[in-house]
Amino acid sequence: MYRILKNFFDFCSREDRKRFYISIVLSLLQAMLEAMKIPAIACMVTALPDNNVTSKTCLTCLCIMIVSVIGSGIIKSKATMLQTEAGYSTCANKRMQLAEHLRYLPMGYYNENSLGQIMSVTTNTMQNLENVATRVVMIVCSGLLTTAVITAMLICFDWRIGLILCCGLVIFFMINSGMMKVSAGMARQKLDKDAALVAKVIEYIQGIFEVKSFRLTGERSRDLNTAIDENEYANSAMELKLIPYMTMQSFWLKAVGTLIVMASVLLHIGGRMDLLTCIIMIISSYMIYAQLDNAGKYSALLRTVDASVDRAQQILRTPQMDISGSEIAPEHFDITAKNISFAYEKRKIIDGISVDIPERTTTAIVGPSGGGKSTLTSLLSRFWDVDEGSVLLDGRDVREYSMDALMKNYSFVFQRVYLFEDTIANNIRFGQPDAPMEKVIEAAKKACCHDFIMQLPDGYDTVIGEGGASLSGGEKQRISIARAIMKDAPIIVLDEATANVDPENEADLMKAIDALTKEKTIIMIAHRLKTVRNADKILVIDNGKIAQQGTHDELMKTEGIYRSFVESRREAATWRL
Repeated sequence: MYRILKNFFDFCSREDRKRFYISIVLSLLQAMLEAMKIPAIACMVTALPDNNVTSKTCLTCLCIMIVSVIGSGIIKSKATMLQTEAGYSTCANKRMQLAEHLRYLPMGYYNENSLGQIMSVTTNTMQNLENVATRVVMIVCSGLLTTAVITAMLICFDWRIGLILCCGLVIFFMINSGMMKVSAGMARQKLDKDAALVAKVIEYIQGIFEVKSFRLTGERSRDLNTAIDENEYANSAMELKLIPYMTMQSFWLKAVGTLIVMASVLLHIGGRMDLLTCIIMIISSYMIYAQLDNAGKYSALLRTVDASVDRAQQILRTPQMDISGSEIAPEHFDITAKNISFAYEKRKIIDGISVDIPERTTTAIVGPSGGGKSTLTSLLSRFWDVDEGSVLLDGRDVREYSMDALMKNYSFVFQRVYLFEDTIANNIRFGQPDAPMEKVIEAAKKACCHDFIMQLPDGYDTVIGEGGASLSGGEKQRISIARAIMKDAPIIVLDEATANVDPENEADLMKAIDALTKEKTIIMIAHRLKTVRNADKILVIDNGKIAQQGTHDELMKTEGIYRSFVESRREAATWRL
């Protein structure tokens, strides 16, 4: 139990930990004030046998009780406020820390871990800590401290009753230890099922179009229902396995209270305990374990707290890419790859590629699917780090730049565009949140999306659905280009930016790309002939190597992948029904 509590407090920031510690001290003070009820009762009981109950006696007892009740209430309120503030602050800070940490993890991490697992940690797991952990940790700490204070006071009254009390506590903690062992495995199983359920929900929602089009609604619903049932079973099984231990704990505490009453009465009858002490022991027996009983029931959830902390720490312990470079501002924007290689899960994807990309030139990358095109652009822009060789920007290894300093020089337009559930204006100014509206409109006009934006109900203030669901593919692409224009980076990476655009939008999209790429260093992955034939250099990537390179005219004079690629597309373009 101590290790779990320490693990939780270490997880908190210094400021939040300080709040928790102050709260624990206040809980100890509250326990002492709660225990003042015993002297108040003793004061009254002392006067009763001699029929010496005066107004002074009543006033003294009343004052002690008032101080105990009001003081305890005020301190509990302050302690609870500190606990709540610390709990919410801890989880808010950790969510931000997780987001910042995820930002600099290698892209391979996202291939190895499902979106559902990552989201489960940042949502369910952190919510468990936010809503459950704080309450559980503080109830357990408060219960232990209160019991310790009352036990110490009773030992001072009568060591024999104190000995019974201590023996009872030993057996209680033995039962509690067994419950914690059962809870350990169940807590991790519960979190696994939580993550699996989140993953299935996300998969079902993201694939709903495919599910409907292939008439798999029922089958996919069964998969989702299975995940829900397994999650329900894991939670129910945890509760059912812990209930016997909770019942045993509660029964034992009440049994020990009964033993204290019996022992006190027997000692008094035997003349070895005075009446006053006997009555105080009997009354105290009903107070001793009230807090501990509550703490014992909640302690079962400590393992869930511990597992939740471990899940979050597991992400935070995942090594980031080395981002501790210098704040370098390159003067030139030529890119060089020197004999670079990269493997994923022992499969070599890029194998000894060397290439020079002079600044303000266009380099097109083509080749068969799975040949390594996207991976190459990811290495050139340091979404991954190379296993061998080096990538240089302006003659410096990209690893010498801090990540933020490096990313200032790149803008990206991907085949799959992601827009946030926000206004169109805020999506365009995403990289410059404080940019004035004039710059947003200027970028939108260059990207050929001003006209369709103005036709929307609220113009630039129109809130679009998550992922840009309320816009067409071409509209989303042009907004993403406007976003890149706003950034005005000297290097542009286009990954199949025109692959899924309908002919009606293609002309506008090409104008937008021309506005974006003017006087820039351009790296593009493309399958359309018209987007690559005017490139200054074309790289043909196959099986992780450069199979061919040169201009369009040079490559057309040579037998190889590129000429086959062009001829097959010409045949497709001239085909008529």
